[in-house]
Amino acid sequence: MTTKILILTALASELNANQAPHGVQVIYTGVGKINAASTTTAAILQHQPQLIINFGTAGKTNPARHGLLEIAEVIQRDMLAMPLAARGVTPLSEEPASYHSGHGDARCGTGDSFVTAVDDWLVQQGVDVVDMELFAIAHACHRYHVPWRAFKYITDAADEEAAEHWNDNVHRGAELFWSQLAQLGTD
Repeated sequence: MTTKILILTALASELNANQAPHGVQVIYTGVGKINAASTTTAAILQHQPQLIINFGTAGKTNPARHGLLEIAEVIQRDMLAMPLAARGVTPLSEEPASYHSGHGDARCGTGDSFVTAVDDWLVQQGVDVVDMELFAIAHACHRYHVPWRAFKYITDAADEEAAEHWNDNVHRGAELFWSQLAQLGTD
C-alpha cells in the first residue's frame, strides 16, 4: 500500500489523527529518538510514502521564536562521544551530522532529554528549538531516500518551567499545523 504523505508525531495529545485530510495518514512514534527511528523505518517500509512530515512540540532556545515554525535543519544535541567526535557528531560514522529539509528557516536540536535549562552549546550552534524525535526521523528518511519536512509548535522556553508549560500548551499547535498543511496542499 502506497501512502502519499505520512505525518509522524510523538503523541495523540499533540495531533488528532481523525483530523487528517484525505490521503494523509498520521502515525504516532512515541517519545524519543529510538521510538522515532524504529517507527519511521517501519512506516517507510510499509507505506512507501512520497513525503514524511513531522509535527511536534518543542521548547525554544531562541527567545525571538514563537508559534509554529518550519524546520530547515536538525542536529543531534545529545551525541556526546568526545574525544572520538565533536558534540553532536556520531563517531566512526559516514552519516551526516545534520539534516536539511530544504524548507523553513529554523534549526532544531534533537535529544533524549527534556530541556529545562540554558545550554550554551545550543546557543553557539544557532539552535532555535529543541525536541526529542526529529533527528531520528530525518536520519531514517535520509537512509531510505524519502523527503521530509518538519513543523514544531513552541510550547515552552526550555527552562525550569518547561514541563508545566508543555503540559498546558501541548494541544495548542494542532490547529495551526492543519492550517499550514492545507496551505501546502496534499495533492
